Order: sequence, then C-alpha cells, then structure tokens
Amino acid sequence: MGLKDSLRIMVVDDMATSRGLITQALDDIGIKNYVTENDGRSALGRLSASPVHLILSDYNMPGLDGLGLLKAVRGNQALRKMGFILVTGRPTPEIVAEAKQLGLNNMIKKPFTAAAMKQCIESVVGRL
Repeated sequence: MGLKDSLRIMVVDDMATSRGLITQALDDIGIKNYVTENDGRSALGRLSASPVHLILSDYNMPGLDGLGLLKAVRGNQALRKMGFILVTGRPTPEIVAEAKQLGLNNMIKKPFTAAAMKQCIESVVGRL
C-alpha cells in the first residue's frame, strides 16, 4: 500500500464548486481517502475527532478563515503536526507572510491543475 492509498486529507472550502475542483484534482491524482468540510469551525471539530495527515484549506471563508484554521491547528498539541496547504485565488504578500509565520507547509493558487496540486502535496508529504 503506497502513500497515495494511506494518506488522509481534509478539504475545507465554503464554496461547493471549489471543494469539487479540489476533490476532482485529488481523484485525478489517485487520492481517494479524503473528507470535506464547508467551514473552518466544523473542520476543527472534525479534526479533533478524526485526525488527517494533510489539510487543504481555502483562505477566504466566513467565520474561521484559512489562516484562522491554520492558527488553531498549530495551537493544538494533538493537531499541530498535520500538513497544511492554503488554497487561494489571491496570495498577497501579506497573506503569504502571515501564513508562513503561522507554520504553513505550502500554498497553491487558484485556478490549479491536478499536476500542480500533486506537486504541491508532494512537497509536503513526499512522493505519491
């Protein structure tokens, strides 16, 4: 069983279309073990109950945004080692700087290809 089969990912995005594009890319890569959440707060609750290896989170969400989720994950002893990739359409220098300071593993800009997503994930977890 390879990493592709054992890797557990959570996709967090408030827009159904964006969640669909991310999960489609995961399917194209061959990653099938993923769950989705539509906001940062519910994602945080679910992560505590059922940890994953990697979080793919949108930046711009109401309530708890991507950076807020990253901060909460890094501040939680049980969750802090999870990989975290921020997905955003506008990676401003301010967002990038704050994300790095909070311990972001990688970032991918929308729109993305499945190949770019694979490369982004591999930079965090290793070769798929």
